[in-house]
Amino acid sequence: MKKSTLYEVDGEKVKRKNPFCPRCSGGVFMADHGDRYACGKCGYTEMKNKE
Repeated sequence: MKKSTLYEVDGEKVKRKNPFCPRCSGGVFMADHGDRYACGKCGYTEMKNKE
């Protein structure tokens, strides 16, 4: 996956689409699996809110 697909440009600002893993150092993105975010490096999983 290209890193450029993990960012979105909104005018003059650059936003991350996926969050960083709280266990791993900065720069390790979590994968978006629809109902959850998962880290491929350490296995940390975070469920999304169902709203």
